[in-house]
Amino acid sequence: MIRETLGDEAIIVATGDERARGGVRVTAAIEPAFEIGDDGIAGSDSWLQYDDEQDTDAVAEELTEIMLRHGVPEDILDHVISCATVMGYNDISTALIETLEQLFSYRPLPTTPYKKAIMLVGPPGGGKTLAAAKIATRGTMNGLRVGMMSTDTVRAGGIEQLKAFTNLLGTQLHTTNDPKDLRFMAQDLLQENDQLIIDTAGLNPFNTDDIKILARLMSAVQVRPVLVMPAGMDCDEAGEMARVFATIGTMEMMPTRVDIARRYGSLLSAAHQGGLCFADMSDTAKVAHGLTTMTPQSLAKLFMPRLFRGIQDPQKNDIVSGYQSGTLARQKTGTS
Repeated sequence: MIRETLGDEAIIVATGDERARGGVRVTAAIEPAFEIGDDGIAGSDSWLQYDDEQDTDAVAEELTEIMLRHGVPEDILDHVISCATVMGYNDISTALIETLEQLFSYRPLPTTPYKKAIMLVGPPGGGKTLAAAKIATRGTMNGLRVGMMSTDTVRAGGIEQLKAFTNLLGTQLHTTNDPKDLRFMAQDLLQENDQLIIDTAGLNPFNTDDIKILARLMSAVQVRPVLVMPAGMDCDEAGEMARVFATIGTMEMMPTRVDIARRYGSLLSAAHQGGLCFADMSDTAKVAHGLTTMTPQSLAKLFMPRLFRGIQDPQKNDIVSGYQSGTLARQKTGTS
């Protein structure tokens, strides 16, 4: 299919699962031609690419250094470098942003009325309860009626922590860890509210019994499960966890504790191994305005903060390293 579309010279840069869309994603490209034009050697200025190739090599080297600094696994590193090299960007920030856009998917959590319950799942201590409070707070500040539930009825202080937030929001917290009760309660709350947030107990993804319990809860009601994954984990561990949660229907990931981590290779590993989309991320301990929409720009900012210092958020139509008012200033080698 690639050859039929782009020709025999096309090469596949990367592939990956698109669980959210029920298919696969293939990134392909054609390397720029290197030929002498009709003007012969006199027209060399129009086709000579040595300088551009040197710029591209420099970008590849810097991208490699960045990925290694963040502990990105070798297979993902190869995808990143191959994609950036084939696309031929000679600006490091543009190369990283465009590469992250090509290789990963982004699906922000809804900020408007939503018909499914948003269920937060993940390992213990990942920040699910705080993330639930942040989502509920954002919805309330947007004028939505937000319902809150929790299945974390065993952990000491779990219910009390979330109830402290719901009291401030003027919202009642409903609790149950029984799938049947969850079904009936969630159906009523979905009808009464614009959004429903369900916080779940942290579980061991490598414990079969824990996974079965969570799977039964997820199947009890129409949910949009989101894996809450703390940043700064071991890359292999994060990837294995993501694969387990993906097997029971999780399609999105919310990175948390981003503000206290300095290496983010585990985020790419989890998204790649689990075929997960990036949703929002939690980058502050504050509940109000505590979530940031994940985009290629915001993800690139984590990996190269020095390039974004003093530059405002692209969601406010400000300049962000090659991006202005949402338009990319593209620099590519070869013919355009």
